[in-house]
Amino acid sequence: MDNNNCSKRIEELQENTREALQRALDPVAAMELIDTLQWLGIAYNYEQEIDLWLNKLSNWDASDDLHATALRFRLLRNDGWPISCDVFKKFADKNGKFKESLIQDKRGLLSLYEASSLGANGENILSEAMKFAETHLRLSISDMEQQLRRQVTRAPELPRHLRMERLEFRLYIDEYSMGSNFSPILLEQAKLEYNKVQSLHQIELAELSGWWKQLGLVEKLSFARDRPMECYFWTVGILPEPKYSRARIELAKTIAILLVIDDIFDTYGSINDLRLFNDAIQKWGLDAIEQLPEYMKICYMALYNTTNEIAYKILKEQGRNVLPSVRRVWMNTIEAFMVEANWFSSGHVPNLANYLENAITTSGSYMALVHIFFLLGEGISHGNVKLMEKPYPKIFSRSGKILRLWDDLGTSKEEQDRGDNASSIPLFMREKNLPFEDEARECIMQLIGNLWKELNMELINSTSLPLPLIKACFNMSRTSQVIYQHEEDSYSHGVDNFVKFLLLKPIGM
Repeated sequence: MDNNNCSKRIEELQENTREALQRALDPVAAMELIDTLQWLGIAYNYEQEIDLWLNKLSNWDASDDLHATALRFRLLRNDGWPISCDVFKKFADKNGKFKESLIQDKRGLLSLYEASSLGANGENILSEAMKFAETHLRLSISDMEQQLRRQVTRAPELPRHLRMERLEFRLYIDEYSMGSNFSPILLEQAKLEYNKVQSLHQIELAELSGWWKQLGLVEKLSFARDRPMECYFWTVGILPEPKYSRARIELAKTIAILLVIDDIFDTYGSINDLRLFNDAIQKWGLDAIEQLPEYMKICYMALYNTTNEIAYKILKEQGRNVLPSVRRVWMNTIEAFMVEANWFSSGHVPNLANYLENAITTSGSYMALVHIFFLLGEGISHGNVKLMEKPYPKIFSRSGKILRLWDDLGTSKEEQDRGDNASSIPLFMREKNLPFEDEARECIMQLIGNLWKELNMELINSTSLPLPLIKACFNMSRTSQVIYQHEEDSYSHGVDNFVKFLLLKPIGM
């Protein structure tokens, strides 16, 4: 099907779905349709209709239907609507334990499990809900019909709330097609749109690759990582919606340069050269380049020019001068790299808290999220622009800490092989007096789980940050799990496989 016919067919299918959402549906049927649209990755086409339904659902009582109560909770909280976990109290006894009568409701238990992953600190009933639902789903899996069994098998691996969205869309389309009651209209729409968005991603990747080749960093710096496709993969994870095309390209540029700077600090630069580089960045001017060794000059100019170009594009499109903010976040990032370099050079081993505070910055989390805030250009005010500097918003820190911890879980061996003990695994072993690395890894996994609860607080508390930026923070945490998890499970087969799977392989019609 050519592009014109494809677009026309998508419009026809969308109109059909839009009419379905506008009909006087039963609330449960409406929620299940919205949920399916979100799983299939096409909900962004129906934001207005979905918002109208969520508004209705915020005032609707699901009574004693566990599935409906859990689904309503998850849909509302995931989109930032205020909803209390108290809606689940009616399913618990006076001791806070969930009633044994719920065990037979397999679909309700799965919905409860998925809803519980949006729990925040202090929401004990959701912690109980997760344990209760997971226990009884595992015990009864052999008695389930095939489609529900597939969903239940995957859920305990990783709750849907923690999964990378674009990858989940791709996996669910296949799963949906194997169900007995799928909608041919929704399935066709999902496949056509998935392939259309993938084509857009390929165009964006080609533009990024052309820019990267023209920049010439790898040709001049043979030690530097040459990974434009992986950098772009990050942006697909963080900003999956098609409308963020320009933001993905510009963000991928900053990530690509960050990797080169990381390589200079980690593997190539002498401590004296690194100090010169940091001094030059803090001055942020063309005069500063003269003091640098040759190999650093090209990296400095790449960062300087790219940052100015991004700021210029935002100024042209939004009328907003963001150069002071994006320049400042780069200064902070390089300064944090210098702290790590000084630790390594002097043989100093930081404590875990100091390491993590600094490592969030060197991971590029603050750099990426500040750029995203301005590149999206949504919900920006004088007040929240002030938040784009140290100390950065807590949601940035929490998301960045999850990224750094996953990074350490995936790259700890390489770091220790080169004599670098500034990684959370050896620091955990040292501070908690743990004799085995596996114990430290388990502690880190628990810490990641707690950080997700802290992240979820951002969906409860009112915030001055726009919802698209909050969702980007969540997506950064989700994507880091995919990038860095090395365990042999169905969700991790290496970054290269994921990149090819998502960016190069279309869905067959």
